[in-house]
Amino acid sequence: MENNGNDGFQYTYSAKEQAELKRIRDKYVSKEEDKMERLRRLDRSVTQKAQTAALTLGIIGTLILGCGMSLVMTEISYELGLAAELSMIFGVITGVIGGIIAALAYPVYNFVIKRERKKVGPEILRLTDELMK
Repeated sequence: MENNGNDGFQYTYSAKEQAELKRIRDKYVSKEEDKMERLRRLDRSVTQKAQTAALTLGIIGTLILGCGMSLVMTEISYELGLAAELSMIFGVITGVIGGIIAALAYPVYNFVIKRERKKVGPEILRLTDELMK
């Protein structure tokens, strides 16, 4: 800190303090998203939606399949009040339904990917054209 006569005080900061000041200032300065970052974000959003839908369906189907297997392989049917034969039939049907639901995860993934690419495609093509110029 120096006193320059009537001009007032002049402060100088170290490089470490300058970096900290810049980091704090950058938090409050509004930034425009650059085109490359927007392109990456759009591309990620397409696959994330498809993965979320497929994982959700796969997990639900697997849980239903597991319930059917437990009906067939354990004595839980006695606690539910079902006869052994009825438990076997109900367990197999439940397991098959769960397996079908789990098997639908991949087609759902492909469907969502195609739908999202169709929706986001024009924007991605426009951004890539601008970036390649």
